[in-house]
Amino acid sequence: MKIYVRTFGCTLNQGDGEVIKGLLSEKGHKLVNSEGEADCVIVNSCGVKTVTQNKIINYVNKLSKNKKVIVGGCLPSMVDIKRYMPKAAGSFDTNTITRINELIKKPTRIESKEKESTINKTRIRTRKEVAIIPIAQGCRGKPCTYCSVKLARGELKSYSKKEIKREVEKAVKEGCRIIKLTAQDTGCWGKDTGRTLPQLLKETLKIKGECKVRLGMMNPNYALEYLDELIQIYKHPKMIKFIHIPVQSGSNRVIKEMKREYKTEDFKKIVKRFREEIKNIHVATDIIVGYPTENEEDFKKTIQLIKEVKPEVLNISKFAPRPKTEAAKLKQLKTEEIKKRSVELSKTYKNLIL
Repeated sequence: MKIYVRTFGCTLNQGDGEVIKGLLSEKGHKLVNSEGEADCVIVNSCGVKTVTQNKIINYVNKLSKNKKVIVGGCLPSMVDIKRYMPKAAGSFDTNTITRINELIKKPTRIESKEKESTINKTRIRTRKEVAIIPIAQGCRGKPCTYCSVKLARGELKSYSKKEIKREVEKAVKEGCRIIKLTAQDTGCWGKDTGRTLPQLLKETLKIKGECKVRLGMMNPNYALEYLDELIQIYKHPKMIKFIHIPVQSGSNRVIKEMKREYKTEDFKKIVKRFREEIKNIHVATDIIVGYPTENEEDFKKTIQLIKEVKPEVLNISKFAPRPKTEAAKLKQLKTEEIKKRSVELSKTYKNLIL
């Protein structure tokens, strides 16, 4: 069968998309480059943002009028697929990726609460020189009040150092020059197995071959926990000098209400130490504008934080309630106010980097 795979979302999801392609290819299906060429379209969905969800729903509904469409990824665990995408032929979740060929034969809905491993599976890489390697599934502890991804990814399950090392060695032999270690939160790797992220990074950097390692997003509380070790690891010539630590707000009150386990002072300490020790470090962070309890004073603190830290990369998201989250139950700010704050923060940031 001719199949087109469309993936939305984060690096972890992109990695899942590569596995889906690999599994299909193993069974002899032909992967094509557009919907028009395909007998079947697989949509590997993302549910982090409402705007992305709506884009995917519109895409699937338009396409499924005259194509067989199967929806996978995070959305099947977050929303009622039959309600929002009634003509979709079938669906699967993030725990049933390896059963994709069953769905091609007989489209239905399959899901599981038991995590499966997507490491050490056949992959068809989007870029031959870049290896996306998952190090864990899920996250640790209670979900943040605004986030529905835990509904899809669940509790933390770290892959073993042995599995990850094998995947990295294979990627290097296949000519990959950039190794992207990814997870919902790379910082909590090993918290369920008695290991630590610095241990994993040290082992990964020992692997022979011409490659560089790029670490994916980690939350500030874990970066702070391992700060001294991480800084020393980042001095290694194979480490790409890029760190993604999402602060989400400049207000400690809002951060606490989001149920995130750090303060703005922790974030500033991490950035300050990295910049003192590693001159060419690039810092990326995320901000959510318009959280339901964010007042004008909270927003001013966010503006001030960004002016002070001057991150090299700033990802700004306008708050929108996600299904089955605590924040969705709160009284929401007016859309116009959220948009106004987003524009102001964007302008502030652009003036900083010009």
